[in-house]
Amino acid sequence: MRTFDIAIVGTGGIAGIHAADIARLAPRARIVAAADVDSERLAEFAGKWAVPRQYPDLAALLDHEQPDLVDLCTPPGLHAAQALACLGRGVTVLCEKPPALSLAELDTVAAAEGAARFATVSQHRFGSGAERLRRIVAAGAFGQPMVAVCHTLWYRPDEYFAVPWRGRWEIEGGGPTMGHGIHQIDLMLSILGPWREVVAVAARQARPTATEDLSTAMVTFDNGAVATVVNSLLSPRETSYLRFDFALATVELAHLYGYGDADWTVTPAPGHEDAVAAAWAQGPAARRSGHGAQLAAVLDAVEAGDAPPVTVPDARATLELIAAIYASAFTGQRIARGEIGPVSPFYARMDGKGAPWS
Repeated sequence: MRTFDIAIVGTGGIAGIHAADIARLAPRARIVAAADVDSERLAEFAGKWAVPRQYPDLAALLDHEQPDLVDLCTPPGLHAAQALACLGRGVTVLCEKPPALSLAELDTVAAAEGAARFATVSQHRFGSGAERLRRIVAAGAFGQPMVAVCHTLWYRPDEYFAVPWRGRWEIEGGGPTMGHGIHQIDLMLSILGPWREVVAVAARQARPTATEDLSTAMVTFDNGAVATVVNSLLSPRETSYLRFDFALATVELAHLYGYGDADWTVTPAPGHEDAVAAAWAQGPAARRSGHGAQLAAVLDAVEAGDAPPVTVPDARATLELIAAIYASAFTGQRIARGEIGPVSPFYARMDGKGAPWS
């Protein structure tokens, strides 16, 4: 079995989750180096996870290391530049969400891909329940998808935004639409396929941020399904909730930051109980969503010489819908897929020419 050498850049809270999952994949994967501008945090991380080499920044790491994979766990405003640095050295990248601050940045990353590839963390795609549902939709076993609900209802107090990069367009790229709801939105798109148009609203209700703390959207898909999407940091009873109403069944997923098979509920339409149960019983089982599930899939792809999931086109579809939600909310217009190009202010920045409250 091949052992993959992984370097982690950014050693904050999310890096610990990545490190734990890498450790669980041993001996297939190991952390060989880490980089962080905060030397104390870096030393603590390296000590906890037995990282043999430490560097003050990505440039120094790339000057001395040749890892199989760089795992970017840095703030969003650094992702694109750091990805370009890695791809320029021929190193494949796994990047935390969001992959870039804008469609313009992500398109620049896409243009830099070659033998080295870029993948975005979208761990909710990789639970067995989601894979099973995608197979059912592809086969048409539950009939036409018609209605969907995609809610990321979380709570973040004012103190959460004391971290300097949070709540700022130029560093975080957006509020809960961009930084929190992105995973539920991504999972919804992976199941329902391409979206066609969106109409949305966004607001800054309560939090001390430059970005929104709430958005709602109505999304129409190419297959005719219509979804309501809500992203909030104002909801004391937190939940991540997706619902898909097909002609023959309703499928629901309720969790917070990760799910297992028990978090899915399937309700058949009257008269279709046996067919729905038989379809749901097929396919993978017992694999929780999470970074470890995606990392294993990334290593499988790299070993096979394939593009690691989630690819740039996959991530771009999600980022384009998020940009369209902001564009619709800030202009009051319906936004169609493909409408946000280089001449649009929402191509270079998620807030376009500025949020209405700026």
